[in-house]
Amino acid sequence: MSTLDDLLAPKSVAIVGASNDPSRIGGRPVNFLKLHGYKGAIYPVNPKYEEVQGIKAYPTLDDVPGDIDFTLVAVPARLVLDVVRQAVARQVKTVMIFSSGFSEMNEKGRGMQEELTALARGHSTRIIGPNCLGLFNSAIKFISSFSISFERHLPNPGGLALVSQSGAFGSHLQYLASTKGLEMTYWITTGNECDVHTAELIKLFAESDDVHAILAYAECIRDGDMLIEGLETARAARKPVIFMKVGDTDVGAKAVDAHTASLAGEDVIYDSILRQYGAYRPYTTEEALDICYAARPRIFPTGKRLGILTLSGGGGILMADAAAKIGLDVTEMPADAQAEMREMMPFCGPRNPVDITGQLYNNMGVLSRFTELMLDRGNYDGLIGFWTSAGGSPTVSPLLRKELGAGMNGRKNRLFIQSIVAPPEICAEYENDGFPCFEDPSRAVAAMAAMMYFGISFEAGAAQVPEVPSLPPLPSGQLGERETKEILAKFGLPVIPDRLVRSAGEAEAAAGEIDGPLAMKISSPDIHHKTDIGGVKLGIHGAGAARAAFDEIVSRGKTACPEARIDGVLVSPMAADGVDCILGAKIDPVFGAVVVFGLGGIYAEILKDVSFRRAPVSKTVARGMIEDLKGADVLAGARGAKPTDLDALCESISKMSIFAAAYADQIECIEVNPLRVFSDGCICLDALIVKRDGSQKKGEKDV
Repeated sequence: MSTLDDLLAPKSVAIVGASNDPSRIGGRPVNFLKLHGYKGAIYPVNPKYEEVQGIKAYPTLDDVPGDIDFTLVAVPARLVLDVVRQAVARQVKTVMIFSSGFSEMNEKGRGMQEELTALARGHSTRIIGPNCLGLFNSAIKFISSFSISFERHLPNPGGLALVSQSGAFGSHLQYLASTKGLEMTYWITTGNECDVHTAELIKLFAESDDVHAILAYAECIRDGDMLIEGLETARAARKPVIFMKVGDTDVGAKAVDAHTASLAGEDVIYDSILRQYGAYRPYTTEEALDICYAARPRIFPTGKRLGILTLSGGGGILMADAAAKIGLDVTEMPADAQAEMREMMPFCGPRNPVDITGQLYNNMGVLSRFTELMLDRGNYDGLIGFWTSAGGSPTVSPLLRKELGAGMNGRKNRLFIQSIVAPPEICAEYENDGFPCFEDPSRAVAAMAAMMYFGISFEAGAAQVPEVPSLPPLPSGQLGERETKEILAKFGLPVIPDRLVRSAGEAEAAAGEIDGPLAMKISSPDIHHKTDIGGVKLGIHGAGAARAAFDEIVSRGKTACPEARIDGVLVSPMAADGVDCILGAKIDPVFGAVVVFGLGGIYAEILKDVSFRRAPVSKTVARGMIEDLKGADVLAGARGAKPTDLDALCESISKMSIFAAAYADQIECIEVNPLRVFSDGCICLDALIVKRDGSQKKGEKDV
């Protein structure tokens, strides 16, 4: 990896393809460097000119005297490789390529881009792009970009850093951020990412002392391990990562057609990984920038208890509803604190939201005490105040700010967001006092929820990761249900006992040796849709019924799948009633082994009520997966039902994740469906491993 200084703080820059016209792509960077006062050496390179915009120009990169830290390439794609080779020979630290016409175009372009990657990997020069819009370091006025936004102004240096795979949208984000007054030191667009990529930059920003928050926009990630390392580094440093991931596709689910794989599409995996490692995923530009803004005070509440202080009952109700819908706790004030509030202001509504009403104008002095009571006695993790246009009044706002400040005295670790309608100069006064301001109270609630999300994640820190043992290779060939269950049982997962019978007589004998009703299923490495062909019979009673069921199952299998190899029929005791779940794992091409858990039946197939984590996971993380489910109450004992054994369930989820991580290089996916959970344990009733080597036929397995 390079350092941020290597990439973003050069002492000299060469612009290959520099133009004398400041409106052209090759001319804009020269103009911006001059306009904003970059102090480093500027070397325009273009054989057509002796000077470019008043600066001495050079015919080629080889003609530039002295060291070159950074080379910007703005020439047609066909010329780029030669320029980069010259830069590599000059031992330039960083090359940024504006030029398009590479992998985003066609196979020829892809081949040229692969040559660029090989150049970067074979030498110390790092390459940004191709097909990118540029970067800046506002602290040193270094602008290597052709974005028109820099004609207007350059953002002030500050704690926000932005990395975007999209050039135009990345420019859009940084411009909006600057118009909202967000200070940003680093901005970089990565384009096709032939070398330098988003995950690497997130890690570098997380390690940088002058970065306090990271905003990322990405369509995909090249290095899942490095992204996770970067997110964990940011979490340890208490730096929020606001990650806009776009592109909701099913690419990640196309490897196999089992339930586990189809549930674990590309987007849901990204979403789960971001949450697992503490990044926040906004879905709109407005939300992303609101979160960046709310993070400026660097106060991150470590709980979800929200106090609302308002002069409008209607505004308070609106915010309480919004908070409840996103999972915040709007608990009412203690009775004794409510009584004290009423004594100070008889007509107030002291529950929470605490409605001071318009009496505030006659008795502004109570506001500080109300604030103290909400923080000290209500024990709220964060507060939101709703003052509408009164908060922006030139006569009211100084008094309001004074009382709010007095109430927050000695409580600077608590976040207090204000919802006011005010001109920028008055909002700036609140912000200087540590109070972020939002006109829309619902946006204030959403921003508070994000700050609480980060605070809880920072407080929890990195989860314990179980050790992954070295295990023997999986057996060769296809693995059916029987083989899969034998493998899982050896690993310690609870599996229902069964036996393979190869004749009606053996089925009859097995029925005589097993107490109670039987489950009988066709055993074939080539048939995974057992129920679809009538290959499953449940609740079989007695030897005669077992004999008849065997003949029927085998006959149906031969009729439906005449080419299939049929080993026989699996016979097992019927399991007791319980809650059926789906437990499995898939190997994601970016993040590796991912464990999947959900309730069975329609919960998984129709409602998609499933939870994901990167494997391996501890029992503690497994408990969080269960709590993620909308139907978690079913496992906890809804409507008077007996609670299931969550400890045993967490143990099975953790074991499955460890197993998947151990065999990540050998399998496509693994599925237990159903995993039946009881009040005193759980058991795998059916299972399938789909191997990566291609010997396993792809297909859904169900019971």
